[in-house]
Amino acid sequence: MASSDEKPVSVSEIEECVEDEGGLERKGEPEKESGGGVGSEETRDGRDGGSPGADDPASFKSVFRASSLVHSEVKESPLSSDAIFQQPTTVSHAGLINLCIIVLIAFNSRLIVENLMKYGLLIKLGFLKSLTDWPLLMCGLSLPLFPIAAFLVEKLVHRKYISDPVAVTLHIILTSAILIFPVLVILRSDSAILPGLGLMLLACTIWLKLVSYAHANYDMRAITKSCHEAEFPYMDCLYEVRFKSLIYFMVAPTLCYQLIYPRNACIRKGWLANQFCKLIMFTGLMIFIIEQYINPTVRNSQHPFKGNLLYAIERVLKLSVPTLYVWLCLFYCFFHLWLNILAELLRFGDREFYKDWWNARTIDEYWRKWNMPVHKWIVRHIYFPCIRNGLPKSIAVLISFLLSAVFHELCIAVPCHIFRCWAFLGIMFQVPLVVLTNYLRDRFGSSVVGNIIFWCFFSIYGQPMCLLLYYHDRMTASKN
Repeated sequence: MASSDEKPVSVSEIEECVEDEGGLERKGEPEKESGGGVGSEETRDGRDGGSPGADDPASFKSVFRASSLVHSEVKESPLSSDAIFQQPTTVSHAGLINLCIIVLIAFNSRLIVENLMKYGLLIKLGFLKSLTDWPLLMCGLSLPLFPIAAFLVEKLVHRKYISDPVAVTLHIILTSAILIFPVLVILRSDSAILPGLGLMLLACTIWLKLVSYAHANYDMRAITKSCHEAEFPYMDCLYEVRFKSLIYFMVAPTLCYQLIYPRNACIRKGWLANQFCKLIMFTGLMIFIIEQYINPTVRNSQHPFKGNLLYAIERVLKLSVPTLYVWLCLFYCFFHLWLNILAELLRFGDREFYKDWWNARTIDEYWRKWNMPVHKWIVRHIYFPCIRNGLPKSIAVLISFLLSAVFHELCIAVPCHIFRCWAFLGIMFQVPLVVLTNYLRDRFGSSVVGNIIFWCFFSIYGQPMCLLLYYHDRMTASKN
C-alpha cells in the first residue's frame, strides 16, 4: 500500500522520464555526488559504472503506479488502412512479408510434390534437337554479313565516294533484307517454334543495332557539316568509321551506337562463375515449369473464344501462375544474368538494363522501365526524331507502340507459321490502358490501382490468353 504522501505520476512527468543505460531517470534530478575519489564514479544505487536497472524496485517506486496513465495520445493500429502504407520508418511489415514468402514456398512445394506423384517427370529433351535445325542455323550464321555491309556503306560515305541519300537508300535495303531473309527461311522450312523464335530475335536485334548505327553516323555527319571548325574543332576526330567500334557495338549489351562507352577496369572471374551458376539453375527451373505445368495445361485446354466460357476462364487462371513464374525467370535470366555476364566479359560499364518496373503505377511507366535497352533505342531513334519533326507527343508515343507491336508479332507469328495479329493487338491495346492508368493516377493520386491493373492485365489475363490463342490457332493450321 502506498503511503499518503506519494501522489500518482501525471502524463507530463512520465514523458519527462528518459531511459539511461537500462534505467530510468527524471530530467532535472541532480545526481548524487560521487564519494569514490578521483577516477571513480558511483551511481545512485551505490554501484560503479551503471544506473538503476529494471530489477531495482526503488527506481520504479514513484513512476509506474497502478494509477499512472498508459493512454496519452491518439494512435492508429499498425494494420489500419489509413496508415499501413505510410509507416515505413515506424512500423515494419517485414515479418508479414517473410511469412508470405514461407507460405508461398510451402504451397508451391506441395504442388510440385503432388504433380510429380500424380504425373511423374514429364520433361523431355526433344526440344534440344530442334536447335540444330540446319536451314535456320545457316541463316543465323550468315546474319553477321549485314553489319559488314553496313560498315562498307559508312566507309564509302565517310570518304565521300557516295552521297548521303545513296547511303540512306543502301541502309534501308540492308535493314529490310535482314528481316525478310530470316522470315522467308523460317516460313519455307518446317522448323520448330524454339529455333525460329531464336532466329527472329537475333534478326530483330541486329536490325535495331544497324538502324542505330546508320542513324548515329548520319547525325554525326550532319553535325560535322553544319558546324564551323572554330566552334567545334573536336567534331572531325569524334566522327570516325572504325570497324573495331562496330564489332564491339554488335556484341555489346546495348542497342544504341556510340564511339565510346563507359568501361570497367577488370573482369571479375569469381562473380562471372556465380552468375553462370545462377543462369543454369534458373534456366532449368524455367524448363521444368514449362514441361511439367504449362504444356499439359495448354494441351488439355480449348480455344478461349470457343466452347464453354467458364472452362476457358478456368484454364486461363490455371495458366496464370506458371506463366508468371516463367516470365519472371525469363526476365531474371536475360535482363539480369545474361546481359550482366555479357557486360562483364566486355567490361561494359552501363549496367542499367532495367529499372523497378514491378512498382509501375501506370502502363506507360512499365514500358519505360521494363526493357531499358529497347526503351533507350526508341527514345533516341523514334520518339525524339518525331518530336523534332513537329509531331505531337501523343503521335510519337503511338508510333513507338506501333513499331513495338509489329516486332512482337513478327517474333511470335513467324516461328508459329500463323498470322492472327494477337500479339500486335495485345501491344496496341496498351495504348488505351496507358490513358486509363494515367487518368487514375492523376485523378486519385494513388499508385496502388495502376499497379494492380498492370499485374492483372499482364500476368493474370494477358499472357495466358495470348499463349492459348496462338497454340490453338497453330493446331488448327497444322490440321488443315
